[in-house]
Amino acid sequence: MAWTHGLRGSALEEMINETCEHYRRNALALIQKIPTPITPITIDKATRHITLAYFDQASTVDYVGVVQGIPVCFDAKECAADTFPLQNLHPHQVRFMEDFEKQKGVAFLLIAWTSRNEYYYMPFREMMEFWSRMEHGGRKSFRISELDPAYYLDVRSEGMLPILEGLQKDLLERGD
Repeated sequence: MAWTHGLRGSALEEMINETCEHYRRNALALIQKIPTPITPITIDKATRHITLAYFDQASTVDYVGVVQGIPVCFDAKECAADTFPLQNLHPHQVRFMEDFEKQKGVAFLLIAWTSRNEYYYMPFREMMEFWSRMEHGGRKSFRISELDPAYYLDVRSEGMLPILEGLQKDLLERGD
């Protein structure tokens, strides 16, 4: 699979990275972006930028870390429409998150609804309800209206996403 999509998702990634750095500086969490392994094919000599590359292997999730002793992993997705296509999740990512949860970690999605400028923390169990529905012949997407309003995250004035608030709610609902 060739890689040519450039800066897609870079604003969301930048916001998450800034938030994770803030959490690290304040000893709240240590969460790191996991780079996608690629093999460069074409490099622009003037700018030294990769313009064409191939994925070496299927990546797992975008971020992995620990929050006050709790292992976490999550993937960040953007969606412009009010319907999220489940094809944006890959089976190997779902399996990784499932295995992560079996090891007592917490897996989740962060979804940026770009046309609404809204951010959603999707607990793994909610993601799996939609995934299972699809696997059993149901819708291959979910609507924004199907989501739990309590898991929307309000962006802070300093441009940070309160990921730990979503995690805390998730943990309380699990009983952990």
